[in-house]
Amino acid sequence: MSQAFQSQYIPYSATGKFAKIILDYVAGANDLKDFYEHELNINGITDSINERRNFNTNRKLLVEQLQLQYKNIGDSDKVEANIDALSNENTFTVCTAHQPNIFTGHLYFIYKILHTIKLADDLKKQLPQYNFVPVFFMGSEDADLEELNHVVVDGKKYVWNTMQTGAVGRMKVDDSLLLLMNELEGRLSVEEHGKKIIELLKKCFQKDSTIQQSTFLLVHELFKNYGLIVFLPDNASLKNEMSAIFEEDIFENMSSNIVSKTSEKLSQKYKVQAHPREINLFYLKDDIRNRIVQVEDHYLVHDTKLFFTKDELKNELKNHPERFSPNVILRGLFQEMMLPNIAFIGGGGEIAYWLELKDLFQYYKVPFPLLIVRNSFLIIEKRYHQHMVKLDLLSPDLFKGEEGVVNEIVTRQTNHRLKLDEEKFQMQQAYYSIKKLVKEIDVTLEQHAEALETKSLKKLSALEKKMFRAEKRKFEDQKNQLSKIFSVLFPQGNLQERIENFMLYYARLGDDFFKILYENSLTLEQEFCIIEEN
Repeated sequence: MSQAFQSQYIPYSATGKFAKIILDYVAGANDLKDFYEHELNINGITDSINERRNFNTNRKLLVEQLQLQYKNIGDSDKVEANIDALSNENTFTVCTAHQPNIFTGHLYFIYKILHTIKLADDLKKQLPQYNFVPVFFMGSEDADLEELNHVVVDGKKYVWNTMQTGAVGRMKVDDSLLLLMNELEGRLSVEEHGKKIIELLKKCFQKDSTIQQSTFLLVHELFKNYGLIVFLPDNASLKNEMSAIFEEDIFENMSSNIVSKTSEKLSQKYKVQAHPREINLFYLKDDIRNRIVQVEDHYLVHDTKLFFTKDELKNELKNHPERFSPNVILRGLFQEMMLPNIAFIGGGGEIAYWLELKDLFQYYKVPFPLLIVRNSFLIIEKRYHQHMVKLDLLSPDLFKGEEGVVNEIVTRQTNHRLKLDEEKFQMQQAYYSIKKLVKEIDVTLEQHAEALETKSLKKLSALEKKMFRAEKRKFEDQKNQLSKIFSVLFPQGNLQERIENFMLYYARLGDDFFKILYENSLTLEQEFCIIEEN
């Protein structure tokens, strides 16, 4: 790593930012052992490989479709080599997934991809008898435009306003999105590598190209030198492999029946992340992606005028499998049917819903991958790190929260004693003598003396708080510095990675930004990384 940066790792539990289900999963808690297949270590990887070797992945179809997908993409030797390698029975994938947020959305989009790449590279060294390929599975059929239509750069939110509907991946780059790029150019081009990232955006997001294709190109350009394969599931040939499962979901509610039981068991200890519907498929055509709903003996496409009889819908599935889009309950099964996959890297929410899916995978005899919580980073740039040094503030202290840190600074730096422990002790001693005295006169007075003691101690504690607040008012400068630090490192009270986009950091550091993240990416260790710029 560049000497300008240093890193340290802390447990996820020390951050206060992760759900109990994730903390228990990485700790190997007994309550979750029934909900996953493989241990979170290298033995779990080898078990996953052995299970995957016994499953007949359609490698021929996978390679054919990936070759078609990359047919007109230049400068992709490493990627093409990895695609070809998938024909070999000893090649396995390590996969992560995300929707096509415009310009990649949040920082964690980048983190999860680099985690996937690092794990594949490390496994090649640890298990040289096998080959491992990193894959990014693009959830391009997602229709939640409100979630995908914006980026935050340096605290400012840039929103793509478009009237388009349906799957976001099928939407087109329009004038509104081109204008948004121009806005971003104004902010990023002043940075050392800003023009490079803007030129890349303009190359990838061209008028009338789809968001899926544009995002595919952007991710490819950013990670082609690492050999990352971008997998696009919006594909008739691939979905045809799922048609039997889709049919069972629609007409027998199979996935709903299975996952509901698993979710019920999981909900006894944890908050359940995803709830299955009776039918876990959307109808996807032109500018719609809406739920399929059964009403008596017909099947409606929710919020449209489309409807089918049972036979019509069966024929539609047979002739047009590409018009059926899995929701969160079936997406993972689709992914694992298509890829010779051994490990899935996901965020806390993703891992939580994957823990609901093991029984579904067992029913369809599809190998369940090893689940890995994606890496998380806190990036502290030089100017904020310098403020922290002046405040005598260590990076892990930040997770105590702004108020907690202010209180620690006041306690450390004050010239006054702000605790009345000595006075409380003296008061307790005095009341001890008083209680002894009154007890000799009348036993019932002892209880009254105890009540007075409790009341007096409470008043001293209240006085301590007033003393502390009065002293705290003298630390306005430190409080203002801390407010600025927290607004940048924890925007809106969230982890930086859940709000900010990668482009500002890339504009400042160029390719070194990815190198720093790659070097500090853990594989199976599951800890939170803090990166400081000196």
